[in-house]
Amino acid sequence: MITIVVALSILFLLVILYLLFRIQVLASIFKGSYRQDVGKSNKVNATLLLLFFVIMGGLFIWSFMDSMDDMILPNASVHGIDIDQMFWTTMIVIGIVFVITHVLLFVYSYKYQHKEGKRAFYYPHNNKIEIIWTVIPAVVMALLVFSGWKTWAKITSPAPKEAVIVEVMGKQFNWMVRYPGADNKLGVVKTSLINANNEFGIDFTDKNAMDDFMPREIHVPKGTPVLLKIRSRDVIHSVFLPHFRVKMDAVPGMPTSFWFIPTKTTAEVQTETGNSNFKYELACTEVCGRGHFAMKFTLVVDEPEDYQKWLKEQKAFTVEHPEMLANGTSSPAVANVATSAAE
Repeated sequence: MITIVVALSILFLLVILYLLFRIQVLASIFKGSYRQDVGKSNKVNATLLLLFFVIMGGLFIWSFMDSMDDMILPNASVHGIDIDQMFWTTMIVIGIVFVITHVLLFVYSYKYQHKEGKRAFYYPHNNKIEIIWTVIPAVVMALLVFSGWKTWAKITSPAPKEAVIVEVMGKQFNWMVRYPGADNKLGVVKTSLINANNEFGIDFTDKNAMDDFMPREIHVPKGTPVLLKIRSRDVIHSVFLPHFRVKMDAVPGMPTSFWFIPTKTTAEVQTETGNSNFKYELACTEVCGRGHFAMKFTLVVDEPEDYQKWLKEQKAFTVEHPEMLANGTSSPAVANVATSAAE
């Protein structure tokens, strides 16, 4: 915040100086004493431009270094290492280009300012330079794209068989989560079955749905692959778990997926940061409507034994809401399965 205030103050000062200069010019024109020759104003403007570059460039570097620790959240997944490496490689490449182009832009503006008796050299075309600044960016961009494609292909490949399955459904304006239960198979869902009591639209005639449960927060075990099965019920949402470098859109009618391996439990991060209130958060990064701000869900990373303990405490949706089976949404055979699960 202080950085922004200082930068805006300096920018405001420079604007005031420029306006005072322009007022002097307008006053001269009004008095009839203004001459259109270049005079000292060109030198003043060139110097101010160079001064602006030095001051604002220094503030930019200071702001970047001061905010670096807060710019990227700590990584808590295996593939996050590749994502961070790819990010910083891209930042270095575009950072070098950014510095070079802006140094040339401001320094050349000062060096080649207009001077009496000096004319600019007309240099319209150079094939060699055209080839150089076309080929080099193309090669660099191709390498960055290939690196990104390789990383993306790895993290979106089929999840390991032992992966914990978690279905995440976005709707206006909250997330809903479903686990497959002991059979590790999610029950079938149908949009035609969605109502106030069955927001997932679960088909309870499917025996795989009998042990599905819906917790109020996501729990996953440390060191175990976690497969997120992602979908949306209405508009486009976006699943974002910043600490795990996970981001995948939830698109209506087009289920997506993403798997990752957590490396730090919630308790470990709380100890590392000294923040006993720290929680991993599932957020939505798609502006999905007026209630977008409410799209958040807590995720807890447990030690494997703690996760198993939590898992045993969960009750199937059909056990907590037996009326769903009494409404004629399941066959007698399936209802018997649900009764056995409750027992």
